[in-house]
Amino acid sequence: MSTAIDHLNSAMQRAAAIRPQVGGFPWLAESLRQAGVTRNIWSLPACQSLFLTARGPVMMQGSPLISGTVDVPPFDREALIRALRIDQAGASTFPEFLAASWRAGVVRYEVDFAARRVAYQGANGEEYVESYPAVDLD
Repeated sequence: MSTAIDHLNSAMQRAAAIRPQVGGFPWLAESLRQAGVTRNIWSLPACQSLFLTARGPVMMQGSPLISGTVDVPPFDREALIRALRIDQAGASTFPEFLAASWRAGVVRYEVDFAARRVAYQGANGEEYVESYPAVDLD
């Protein structure tokens, strides 16, 4: 295992131990930022997650949301915002959030840890950007 993977795993474990049950994403994001992660790029529905870190890039493969050939859902900003609010309220699991994002037409999203923002993108260039608050992990 590389030092990039070790640092990424340690940051995720730290975040899991300290983040609140509701609205915990900013704690995860700050833990990753402090560990040297600059960006996280998700590809849906493949559930591939690319972490760009100071120690090198790391790819994480989740369970894909689909199999075979399917039509991409149209980008639905309001459905995406509903999925975000449900997740932020602690009323969904992360896999449920990913599935809801896909159904809302999200094919990619990118987290910029320095800017504290997430950009959700549709297949035809549609985009919804949301910022998240700074938190103190100490």
